[in-house]
Amino acid sequence: MRVNVDFDLCESNAVCMGIAPEVFEVRDDDYLYVLREEPGEELRDRVGEAARMCPKQAITVEG
Repeated sequence: MRVNVDFDLCESNAVCMGIAPEVFEVRDDDYLYVLREEPGEELRDRVGEAARMCPKQAITVEG
């Protein structure tokens, strides 16, 4: 699985970080960082939920 973020859409509101902090992080500079672009299968459900819950639909999951 691969996580992609459209940073032109992303507002760095940290919803994804609240759901999957192992994968997403909003830092003090108020930008979103993807910590693991290819997270393991054990995180699939939470990464999928983060993508669904993103207010701007900026996250996509491949594979």
